Amino acid sequence: MRSAGNDKSLVALAEGNAQSLATGHSFLIFMTDGYPVNILNAVKSVTEVCRVYCATANPVQVIIAETEQGRGIMGVIDGEKTRGIETENDVKKRRDLLRAIGYKM
Repeated sequence: MRSAGNDKSLVALAEGNAQSLATGHSFLIFMTDGYPVNILNAVKSVTEVCRVYCATANPVQVIIAETEQGRGIMGVIDGEKTRGIETENDVKKRRDLLRAIGYKM
């Protein structure tokens, strides 16, 4: 496995998670003081990136399949069971947050 980063604790976190997954041709990005949505398009524009399973600050569970050939990521569980339709106030809060972090809607 290869690893790189500019924060030793985040590199260690990514390495530990990558070892737990033990899947080929996958990578993890951990970051602080930022929002995944702000780097998502840059990551997706890398030619070698085939799929982004999630970009989130939520806890994530990874679904892995294993065959004779190896292990691979099938998908992720990101977020909790929905609790209903958002209200007008919820929409306003969500939009205000997205604008505050520089995400254009």
